[in-house]
Amino acid sequence: MNFHPREMPPPCLSNEALSEPLDEAARTAMIAAAARKVEELFDILRVDHRNDHNTRETPMRVARMFVEEILEGRYTAPPRITEFDNVQAYDQLIVTGPIEVRSMCAHHLMPIYGQAYIGILPAADGKIIGLSKYDRIVEHFASRLQIQEEMVKQIGQYIVDMTAPRGLAVRISAVHMCKTHRGVRASRRSRMVNTYYWGNLATDADLKREFIHECAILDREQAD
Repeated sequence: MNFHPREMPPPCLSNEALSEPLDEAARTAMIAAAARKVEELFDILRVDHRNDHNTRETPMRVARMFVEEILEGRYTAPPRITEFDNVQAYDQLIVTGPIEVRSMCAHHLMPIYGQAYIGILPAADGKIIGLSKYDRIVEHFASRLQIQEEMVKQIGQYIVDMTAPRGLAVRISAVHMCKTHRGVRASRRSRMVNTYYWGNLATDADLKREFIHECAILDREQAD
């Protein structure tokens, strides 16, 4: 995907990945073009990025931060799934978390941070994936402009598509700085929590209660 920075391809939706990962040349061109636009923004806002030692390199730092960190999930391939045979035919609920969530609000470009919890109901004759992969999957889909309602579904749908469990649940509890640092300036204790279910976890009320109960235990252990 090579293109001149002034001939950028049409954008896709803010929380979707590009059709193919950026190669090194495209990434370098994007950072350079973005840095020039940050310089223009500073000029409009009357921030002296040419003479002020504090902001002289800021446009390039910001551009690199967006491409290589904050929006990295849009420009890289999803993490590869490492599968293991379910040798003991384990078919009970597995819950992992808290997994750190660091994302960016698509509405105001303000950070979203919190924790994710994932519940997996494996198939007895299926596969089990490496535990650390859940963290990497969350990081991948969080690293883009997001809204929490869509992020929770993207994380879960990718796991379902890749591993075909009997059931899955993804729960995110997060602070939105677009609410705590602007507008109503809510307390940092103000969080948004949402959960999405697939398969047996969507239809079995007892499994849902077990998942929520395990999430609450993990929350308490984290507080301790």
